[in-house]
Amino acid sequence: MTRFVCFTLLLGLIGSSCAKKNASAEPVMSNAAPSAPPGAALAPAPAPPAPTNPAMQANPDMAKVLGELASLGGKPIETLTPAEARKQPTPTDAVLALLKKEGKSTAPEEVGKVENRKIRSGDVRIYTPKTGKAPFPVVVYYHGGGFVIADLNVYDSTPRALANGAEAVVVSVEYRKAPENKFPAAHDDAIAAYQWVLNNAASFGGDPKRIAVAGESAGGNLAANVSMAARDKGLTLPLHQLLVYPVASSDTNAPSYVEYADAKPLNKPMMLWFVDKYFRSPADGTDPRIDLVNAKLKGLPPTTIINAQIDPLLSDGEKLAHALREAGVPTERKTYAGVTHEFFGMGAVVGAAKDASAFGASQLKASFKK
Repeated sequence: MTRFVCFTLLLGLIGSSCAKKNASAEPVMSNAAPSAPPGAALAPAPAPPAPTNPAMQANPDMAKVLGELASLGGKPIETLTPAEARKQPTPTDAVLALLKKEGKSTAPEEVGKVENRKIRSGDVRIYTPKTGKAPFPVVVYYHGGGFVIADLNVYDSTPRALANGAEAVVVSVEYRKAPENKFPAAHDDAIAAYQWVLNNAASFGGDPKRIAVAGESAGGNLAANVSMAARDKGLTLPLHQLLVYPVASSDTNAPSYVEYADAKPLNKPMMLWFVDKYFRSPADGTDPRIDLVNAKLKGLPPTTIINAQIDPLLSDGEKLAHALREAGVPTERKTYAGVTHEFFGMGAVVGAAKDASAFGASQLKASFKK
């Protein structure tokens, strides 16, 4: 995924919340990493030791991106102020650097049209696909960055890929950042933007009756919150939600938090830094808008969850998939082996990212035809 340290608001300050056990096995995919064993989310037994160099587990494509990112000389986010962190090199920068080194084009994926608009809750960027006919189905997309860093430019590749792959208009949403704007500012903006899309879809060739939500990391949490708000407020419910390594639990002692505590480009110290910047107090970690696995999930739309293997948020995805299924929500989850957090938008250089993006787009496209 061409982008920033998307990660997001991990509830590190909350410790082990009453996360549900992941009792059901995930479908085995040829490119998927195995799920944690049943009950592992509560980690009653000692967690596996953190690898000394998680990047060594990365597949060759991913390893190249991680190498380029390291060469850009960024400082550890958790040692910086928010203003400094927002100026650090991003995974998107690493992808562009790698493309240049390999003599490949750095031009973004071509779409039919890109339009920037200002709405009351913030900026949106509207991507119209190359193919298809208006009125198009609509995907409301929320980027990552821990509610502190990143923007529409850093997360430009995913909306382009989803627009073309799903033959849908993708509305990429900007929202207020912490620490200037604490929880639940970003969540409020996400819902407001969704309502704006429902009311204004016709103005950009969209069909508000065929709408879905998608997001990465912090944005995955926001997308799920929008679905919950639509259900509770009686708004048009999304037909599908695509959640890419979403923040979903307040258990920072889960197996993936331990195993990949030192991973790149996202690690546990960074997650705790994001939490400190976004939360008003540790109590925010128990809010159902943060702790999705313990929220009311019944009545949410069919869900696709995509995870990276080398990611502290892997256990969040596992637990959320289990909780959704327990609530009767049709849910499919894939974990892509050998890749890290932020991989999803890196289709230009990472084969697994291209596959994952195509899978996510196909899930969205299928939902629009039902």
